[in-house]
Amino acid sequence: MSGISFGPDAIRALAQILRETDLTEIELADGEQRVRVTRSPPAIAPVAYAAAPSAAPTAAPAPAMAAAVPAPSAEVDASTPGAVTSPMVGIAYLAPEPGAAAFVTVGAKVAAGQTLLLIEAMKTFNQIKAPKAGTVTRILIESGAPVEYGEPLMVVE
Repeated sequence: MSGISFGPDAIRALAQILRETDLTEIELADGEQRVRVTRSPPAIAPVAYAAAPSAAPTAAPAPAMAAAVPAPSAEVDASTPGAVTSPMVGIAYLAPEPGAAAFVTVGAKVAAGQTLLLIEAMKTFNQIKAPKAGTVTRILIESGAPVEYGEPLMVVE
C-alpha cells in the first residue's frame, strides 16, 4: 500500500507549492509511483554585469562570447555525446566575477575536474566541472542566463 496519495488534490497542492516558491518543477516518488509537476518559469531578463570603469576593454569580449552561443537550429540535448548538463536550476556564469576572463572558451582544452562555469542557486555559487578531459567545442548558454535542471550547458569532446 502506498504512503503518498497522487490524487487531484495532491497535484493541486504541489502546483500551489510551485507558485508560492517560484520553483519550476517538483517531483515526488513512492516506490514505483511518481508524479512530477512543472510550470514555465516567468520570463527573466538575463542578468547584466555592471560596466567596469574602463568599459572599452571589457566590451570587446562580449561579441566573442555571443559568437560561442550556437544558433537555435543547432540541436543539442542531454544525450549528445560530450554534453555537460546542469545539475540544478539557477543562473549560469561563465566567469568567476564580472569583468574577469571566462573559465573556458570554445576550443579550450580542459582536464577532467576543471571548473567550466558557475551556477548560482539559492545564493550559493556551485562549480560545474568537466566530466572528462577534452576540448570545449560548444558553449550553449550566455553568462547570466537562467538554466534548468538537465539543460545542456557545453559540449566537451
